[in-house]
Amino acid sequence: MSIPKEPRQLMVNLMYLVLVAMLALNVSAEIINAFFTIDEGNQSTMNAVTTQLNDTQKGLDKLLEDPSKARFRPLGDAVKEVRQASNDLHTYIEDLRQLLIDEAGNGDGITNEQDFTTSYGMVVPIGKKNKDVTTRLLVDQGKGAELEAKIQEARTRLIQIYTQLLQEHGTEMDLKPEEIQQRIASIKNIIPLKIDEGWKESEKKRWAEFKFKQMPLAAVLPLLSQIQTNAQSTEATMVNHFVEMAGGKVIDVDQFFPIINAERSYVIKGEPFKARISLGAYSSQLDPKNVQITVNGSPVRLGPDGLADFSQIAQSTGSKRLVLESKVTNPLTGKVLTGSTTYEYEVGVRSASVAADKMNVFYIGVDNPITLSAAGVPSEQLKVRAEGATISGSGARRNVRVNRPGKVKIILSGGGLAPTTFEFRAKRIPNPEIKIANKMDGTIRSAEFRVQQGFIPDMKDFVFDARCNIQSYTLFYTPKGGDPIRVTGRGNRFSGEVDGYVKQAKAGDDYVFTEVKAKCPGDTHGRRVNGLAFKIR
Repeated sequence: MSIPKEPRQLMVNLMYLVLVAMLALNVSAEIINAFFTIDEGNQSTMNAVTTQLNDTQKGLDKLLEDPSKARFRPLGDAVKEVRQASNDLHTYIEDLRQLLIDEAGNGDGITNEQDFTTSYGMVVPIGKKNKDVTTRLLVDQGKGAELEAKIQEARTRLIQIYTQLLQEHGTEMDLKPEEIQQRIASIKNIIPLKIDEGWKESEKKRWAEFKFKQMPLAAVLPLLSQIQTNAQSTEATMVNHFVEMAGGKVIDVDQFFPIINAERSYVIKGEPFKARISLGAYSSQLDPKNVQITVNGSPVRLGPDGLADFSQIAQSTGSKRLVLESKVTNPLTGKVLTGSTTYEYEVGVRSASVAADKMNVFYIGVDNPITLSAAGVPSEQLKVRAEGATISGSGARRNVRVNRPGKVKIILSGGGLAPTTFEFRAKRIPNPEIKIANKMDGTIRSAEFRVQQGFIPDMKDFVFDARCNIQSYTLFYTPKGGDPIRVTGRGNRFSGEVDGYVKQAKAGDDYVFTEVKAKCPGDTHGRRVNGLAFKIR
């Protein structure tokens, strides 16, 4: 068996792409933290492979001490060169990671504990959502272009080491000329360390812009560690080739663990929980018949690619746990290795709510904001309609307009949610309080009254943006010692005879405003509102 290579890397890449897509949909902080789970997985993989490579190199060195293996001794130097090239790229990327973490943290030039925080039980960079630093350093200041060049340089260097070894010593190691050319051509295609050319089909002008522009630090870090993993996978591929050329034993993979990749960690009662299960550190040379995986004690069938499909109906709500156990038989040694892991998911039921943001009723003539919530229903499948009103807007925030008193129904449905109705009352806007000089009655100084320009319709304690206007009114003006004078007026501002009588106010005069009518938003005709009475002093 050889060191873990392609299958697990492909799975990690797919998981990373899924998380990037979820990030674009602005999902919760738990999803952001999932990027760090991938990054930790990459780090764990690299640590395990490094240990295996160290053991392999020691085994090869010991093998080459045999005088009968003298013609294979150039392999030892080639292994050192390959590992050095891989390590150089790894170190460069690690320095770049530390720079990004510090710049998104306190920016003091040193990556230390002050650049980190604890989130959902994980220690993560405090600048995990920072997009400006990644864009500035990797795109605007050229660090991404420099990284691209380093990757190309490392790839070229590794291929040259492999090519030079076979061209100069291949025949000494019993390789035929056509086999030498075949191996050289093959190594260029199978090593994972390379620049993905898919970015050229996008609208981006550069690889760095495609990979890093406006990407949060949380997404960039696993991307960088994935490049490190690709470099190490390339290193492992070449070292395995060298060991096979020398006729030594191929490295035994000594750590196995089952991996579950679920479609969702939250499902609705009655729906299936679906997941894909695989073996961590899986080798392409590992025969599925040598692998046994069980879920809660029940075996699952592995395919030739080492993957198994798993599905079970969610029959009750609450937290569920899957216990995965694996047994792997080494076909070379017969040794059985075991591993286990657990996975938890939540089963819920669909529920929906509609909340009026300002009051528990809808008012005629104004926008009534509401907030929609439908647990377990994808937002793109949620359908909203109204009876007795019209709805505008999109997403969770909408506006409701009503034009008559009575009952209004908001109905939510779609995505498996049965039509769910929420009832609200529709009412007219409450009457404004009509005031002059911020008063409705009482005594008022003549000088203060004479400067008044009109009525103030006060919408006291009404949270909506609504304004009422005066339609008409009657003024009874009684000068001191004289008879009442009746005049009519219109509008919020005093004008004509009304304005004239107001401006001649003097001590002892009486002013009474009656039959006041106002028209508010949504009204088809004027409504009677309060009158006013003042004694001039």
